Amino acid sequence: MIDVEAFSCQELVELVTDYLEAALSPADVRRFEDHLAGCDGCTEYLAQFRRTIQLMGTLTPADLTPAAESALLGVFRSWSSGQSGTVEPDG
Repeated sequence: MIDVEAFSCQELVELVTDYLEAALSPADVRRFEDHLAGCDGCTEYLAQFRRTIQLMGTLTPADLTPAAESALLGVFRSWSSGQSGTVEPDG
């Protein structure tokens, strides 16, 4: 058996969605979890990511102000086109 090095923090961040969606290969799951076992920062990041998903699942369109909805849509559009975007809360 080949001992494969665990992912770096950057690699983990890039693969967290695939991990949560069970889209990683068994070998990559092992590397991901090996990294988590030795990295408190990434363990906390994963916990925050899971919490964000849980909270976002409870939002409805009525929970967002029109300005917040517009800002989020702008960020998503920028992200999907490969541009950098930030959210500026407006109340």
